[in-house]
Amino acid sequence: MTYTTPPTHRAGFAIGDESTAKRVVDVLTEIFFEGQAAIAAFERPEGRWDVTAYFADPPDQVLVRELVANAAGAEAAGGIVFDTVEARDWVKATLEDLVPVPAGRFVVHGQHDRDRIAPNKLGIEIEAALAFGTGHHGTTRGCLLLLDHVLKAWRPRRVLDLGTGTGVLAIAAAKALQEGVLASDIDPLSVVVARENARANRTGHLVQMIHATGFAAPEFAQRGPFDLVLANILANPLRQLATPMARHLAPSALVILSGLLTHQAPAVIAAYRARGLVPLRHLRIDGWSSLLLRRVK
Repeated sequence: MTYTTPPTHRAGFAIGDESTAKRVVDVLTEIFFEGQAAIAAFERPEGRWDVTAYFADPPDQVLVRELVANAAGAEAAGGIVFDTVEARDWVKATLEDLVPVPAGRFVVHGQHDRDRIAPNKLGIEIEAALAFGTGHHGTTRGCLLLLDHVLKAWRPRRVLDLGTGTGVLAIAAAKALQEGVLASDIDPLSVVVARENARANRTGHLVQMIHATGFAAPEFAQRGPFDLVLANILANPLRQLATPMARHLAPSALVILSGLLTHQAPAVIAAYRARGLVPLRHLRIDGWSSLLLRRVK
């Protein structure tokens, strides 16, 4: 079966700071209704922001430049590049680019590489999907490397994967420990994808996937306090979750955090240190940081 998409029209440009990028996204989102365009902004490792808008139909380029100029200035508007993304089978193309990713004892792979995984490795089969986490991003690999490091010396009983995405971290922990893992995500689609991935990896009976915002769901209190928490999210949500997470940790619990750019790591470390967690390891991969912390009080 093929999933060929129609041609998509794209406008892309760079902006120097987060507040301006968000202002541009808000302006474009307000003008172009859902179904007409999809607008997103992503931070580069060096601190600048890329803003990209995808349009179902050719956009009014004069209007787009005028909107961006009003929100971000003439320089940003002048730097807009308009192009067309041609129709293709994106699922097939993406899978062809996804090679197995080793991370300690773990190897994240697609179905097409199932037979290439060495018998002494724990294969985690994750297909390209709408949820985040195929193992190819530096944050996912960093978390898996830290998880492998932790499990070499310790066997946690109560494990939480907060912001599970595709479920890759929860599946890895369940496969290595053969113990139950609680996994949550704020996005209902991610929960569906993660649940399917857990079943495909024969860990569906071990991983409980729930839809939850923060630590609001009753399952957190029922399954905690946690000996190990995995949270591959983003820097700002991680800082906001420091207090509620600390309340759900067992004494001497370990926490693996990622989803933050390297320059954001000190602020996240400070937020958790203030709640009684100290950093043990700091991995830097492709401009992204992954942190291992321990609760000491």
